[in-house]
Amino acid sequence: MANLPVEGIPTTIDEMLALLSSHDYLASRSLATVLFLALKMERPLFLEGEAGVGKTEIAKVLSAALDRPLIRLQCYEGLDVASAVYEWNYPAQMLEIRLSEAAGISDRDRLEHDIFSERYLIRRPVLQALTSEGGRAPVFLIDELDRTDEAFEAFLLEVLSDFQVTIPEFGTVKAAHPPIVIVTSNRTREVHDALKRRCLYHWVDYPDARQELEIIRRKVPGCNEALSRQVVAYVQKLRTVDLFKNPGVAETIDWATALTELDRVALDPETISDTLGTLLKYQDDIARIQGGEGRKILSEIEAELRAVG
Repeated sequence: MANLPVEGIPTTIDEMLALLSSHDYLASRSLATVLFLALKMERPLFLEGEAGVGKTEIAKVLSAALDRPLIRLQCYEGLDVASAVYEWNYPAQMLEIRLSEAAGISDRDRLEHDIFSERYLIRRPVLQALTSEGGRAPVFLIDELDRTDEAFEAFLLEVLSDFQVTIPEFGTVKAAHPPIVIVTSNRTREVHDALKRRCLYHWVDYPDARQELEIIRRKVPGCNEALSRQVVAYVQKLRTVDLFKNPGVAETIDWATALTELDRVALDPETISDTLGTLLKYQDDIARIQGGEGRKILSEIEAELRAVG
């Protein structure tokens, strides 16, 4: 396997933590360790966790921190090879065939070789990630793999194990410099073991209160300290309630931003009720928190924050 260019790659776990922090991503040491190992071992990294915990953001931060292009494959039900990997420019090929026929060219082998050349190959995200230019391996994000089907997973096995893809009419395309591959899943279904075995694995959990407060300080610097503490305490408590969809870190940031835009300096029942749409995305969850549950949580966090001064 070709060696990954080493410019800017952290040489220690502490350097990885510092690199992520310098781009406002607060990672646990275990996450920094597995990222460090994925880069050193040139292995794809499979990140699993609830939606909104920052899995996709990791790829974006790596791209910015290491100054490498980000190539993103957004997965969805029905994703196929033509959309994800490559396809042939059929209109241009048909035009070439007709022009050749008009010119009296009858060498079928030559014609086939010409129309299935790189000139007519349309590169989709997978192929783009394997054919980076300038010796700079990109960060390749395969986002929400659990939304695709097992057939597409099977196709990715060659990509993730050998950093190559086989095109029947063209041949095998192998990466000169393996991309930094981040695969994410929200675990709406189980991803096959064969794919997971080709990757390093990490479960990305919700941050604890200390981490989430620091995230708010960095991402919403206009939010005053007292309100930031209330927001984080409220969201942390909210995640212990049996909701259809718990708020992620992205929703915490949105809520803190919304409250700041409204010039709020503290939480109160009316403000919470009016702004829950930035935090919760299902009406049943909103209706539950707008009732007695929301007031109960607010009372609990106010008592806890008073107790700690």
